[in-house]
Amino acid sequence: MRSPMRSLDDIREEYEFLDGDERYRLLIELGRELDPMPDALKTDATKVRGCSASVWVYPTRADDGTLHFLADSNAAITKGIVTLVLSAVQDKPAKDVAQTDIAAALEPFDLRNQLSSNRTQGVPNMIALIRETAARYTDD
Repeated sequence: MRSPMRSLDDIREEYEFLDGDERYRLLIELGRELDPMPDALKTDATKVRGCSASVWVYPTRADDGTLHFLADSNAAITKGIVTLVLSAVQDKPAKDVAQTDIAAALEPFDLRNQLSSNRTQGVPNMIALIRETAARYTDD
């Protein structure tokens, strides 16, 4: 049984109390909380384009119509950013995921100013992939 992911609000509350290096540590810690992604799912088809690190996102759909994303990265801080993105949509109905403004949900974290641009350049692509996937499942 997988443990539920922390809510974005809970993460933001903790994040706001921290300074630079502590924020990096929190992102690394968040990355460790991701469900393990089997290597077999880390394929070209699940790879997010435009990321300086390798990032893979694989959607699964539960019987109740909620989406659960498996994801991984080969870089610890990037993996934490992936966790932030997923915490906005994890285990929610496909329709809700498709309508979620993930970029707006991430704005309080001010990632552009906290991290180098090469760490955040793939975030819009990851968000697009998640929303496209959700829209596809909504159309089913």
